[in-house]
Amino acid sequence: MDINRPFLRRLRMLSLAEGISTLVLFFIAMPLKYVADMPQAVRVVGSLHGFLFVCLVIALVMAIKKVPISESLAMQGIVAAIVPFGPFRFDRRLRELESN
Repeated sequence: MDINRPFLRRLRMLSLAEGISTLVLFFIAMPLKYVADMPQAVRVVGSLHGFLFVCLVIALVMAIKKVPISESLAMQGIVAAIVPFGPFRFDRRLRELESN
């Protein structure tokens, strides 16, 4: 099987960026909103996080054909993006695929 490594590398970077945005939202922006009365932090970071999440879902669906990855692995990536720290665990799977 011929793997599209450039697309896979970009997918990994997008997944990690989405994971970081989740952590920033949960552990920085939300405390700022509720402790420091700064709701703008959640609006800005939440919007960025939402954009990255949608881009990641689209990229995972595209990866089924482009990399290729299985539909199951793409679904695992979507579920991992919902859970804090999930994208970092999912990255191990993509890294294994990239090294093959």
